[in-house]
Amino acid sequence: MTLKLYDTASRTVREFVPLVDGKVSIYHCGLTVQASPHLGHIRKEVVFDVLRRWLEHQGYDVTVVANVTDIDDKILTKSAEEGVEWWAHAYHFERELHEAYASLGCKPPTYEPRATGHIPEMLELIAELIDKGHAYPAEDGSGDVYFDVTSWPRYGELSGQKVDEMEAATDADPRGKRDPRDFALWKGHKADEPATASWPSPWGRGRPGWHIECSAMAGKYLGSTFDIHGGGIDLRFPHHENELAQSAAAGHGFARYWLHNAWVTMAGEKMSKSLGNTAQVSEVTKTYNPRAVRFFLLAPHYRSTIEFSPADDGTRGSLAEAEKAIARIDSFIERARPFVDAGRFANAPLQVSQYEAFDTAMNDDLGTPAATAALFDAIRVGNQAIADGDREKVLAYASVVDSMLNVFGIHPDAPEWAGQQADDDLTPVVDGLVAALLEQRAQARANKDWATADSIRDTLADAGLTIIDTPAGPKWSLS
Repeated sequence: MTLKLYDTASRTVREFVPLVDGKVSIYHCGLTVQASPHLGHIRKEVVFDVLRRWLEHQGYDVTVVANVTDIDDKILTKSAEEGVEWWAHAYHFERELHEAYASLGCKPPTYEPRATGHIPEMLELIAELIDKGHAYPAEDGSGDVYFDVTSWPRYGELSGQKVDEMEAATDADPRGKRDPRDFALWKGHKADEPATASWPSPWGRGRPGWHIECSAMAGKYLGSTFDIHGGGIDLRFPHHENELAQSAAAGHGFARYWLHNAWVTMAGEKMSKSLGNTAQVSEVTKTYNPRAVRFFLLAPHYRSTIEFSPADDGTRGSLAEAEKAIARIDSFIERARPFVDAGRFANAPLQVSQYEAFDTAMNDDLGTPAATAALFDAIRVGNQAIADGDREKVLAYASVVDSMLNVFGIHPDAPEWAGQQADDDLTPVVDGLVAALLEQRAQARANKDWATADSIRDTLADAGLTIIDTPAGPKWSLS
């Protein structure tokens, strides 16, 4: 089945056909490293990691470039407030970003360029835009350079807006602009900014505007035209709109598909540093299993909003529910191991209806809700096969589950999770406790003490376990 993706630019679900057969190129905007990453940031990393894994599962050679914005107004402001050099401030939070996506099992990008390492490419692109009549140096002597939005008739096509309806761009002092909606390509150095936060240019010392950074880096590593560009929906305007305008105005094909994931909200508001309603990844993963946090972020459709409650109340869709889901997965994996000859469940047949449902869902714009349902249906059937002692069926369903978990990036045996769970794996303890209760239940049944037997069964059911009586004895699984 052919992969279809919702393209933000055309606002339609389109069949995905890569630019080069067998290869896929992806650029997604990384973090502006001004502060610790929260769940709202890291959702994008998880979404694009799942996309990458699905494409690789289908046999594509995938190249992923995700930039780091390490020079920015906010970085300069926050570093000055804290009394540290801006570059040290940025590097500190760049490392936190790496730790955050590694803690949630995300594969590192093929390459992760920093903005400060690509000033020559940005200057070259700005000069090209000036030569083509789409950009101009400010006449106020500030050293600023702006993109002329009225010079580009397609401006607004990504976000579906008309120029006349847009508000003024707030990324620079409007005094040097011809039009308040023009956005900064280059920002002249200011006396109150560190000298190290500026570079020489034909228009005077300064630093790049935010939008030009991504256009230059995407073009350098993925070429004039590449397959997929994406990020959080909040980047669609103005950031991605401006990227598209300046790149296309310079004559580049740029991205052929645009993907945007929705927000993670708290109390109905977008999670953001400015609002203070953040949940840092480093803190959340101290309270919850990191695989459960990843599952919490990937299980809803990537274009739907996720509500996060720091005082988790155990409601559907919560992190508590995600932990139960991971426990159910791990229970099946452990119970299936005795049926497997060695190692992981690779190379077993995948021709079962649940895998077909998973495949259909993932090819339908990364339909993770339906794909998740297929996963747990396969686990249900696999658990029944274990209870029946049907080794061939267990192998088939273990293989299917194995494949699905690898696409989701939550397989407990995957190298991404090595060392993260070894110390707190309670499976042997749980097995022992359940076995003791089942032995007591068996003795009660032998004594025809049906009330005690039923009470033990009900206690286990309340804990989320299902008991199946088989000729070989009672078997248990997570419901």
